[in-house]
Amino acid sequence: MRYITNIFLKGLGATLPIILTFYLLYWLGSSIEQLLKPIMLSLLPEGIYLPGIGLLSGVTAIFCIGLLVEAWLIKHLFSFSQKLMTKIPVVKSIYNALRDFVEYFTRPSEGDDGKKVVIVRIGEARLIGFITAETMGLIKTDPGEELVTVYLPMSYQIGGYTLHIPERMIEPLDMSVEDAMRLVLTAGMSK
Repeated sequence: MRYITNIFLKGLGATLPIILTFYLLYWLGSSIEQLLKPIMLSLLPEGIYLPGIGLLSGVTAIFCIGLLVEAWLIKHLFSFSQKLMTKIPVVKSIYNALRDFVEYFTRPSEGDDGKKVVIVRIGEARLIGFITAETMGLIKTDPGEELVTVYLPMSYQIGGYTLHIPERMIEPLDMSVEDAMRLVLTAGMSK
């Protein structure tokens, strides 16, 4: 019985991520289609509407918004609205988390976004972290001691720690940011 259960769990582990990924994409596409279908039916002549036009118009609208955000006036209005969202008590927590999540996946990658994967030594423990910045005098330290900002994410994206530590406490790690993130966020359970 244990053998059958293990085989079933292996099959589930192999298919579930694929099924959920495609389901999420399907759900997103059909949600956009359902949202924009009434608008497209009212704008297009009768009989012209085909399934998928709502999705296509949604993708086109998002692309146009991306172009508009590059314009000076719109960029400043968008920046103002972002600042406003970050000042409303409950909204700011939700907005900041979603914005950071979306930016992580939509930011164009330049190598590994300039982040370096490092091992942080804290006593006998070794933690995987990401250098996000050099403090360069932002924090007062002993003369000649350079601090770096290292983000230590917690497993399953429930938070993390930002440390400003001396360079002597870190060692570079020959690993891509994506592989290191996967290792940390899944608590070492991913392959």
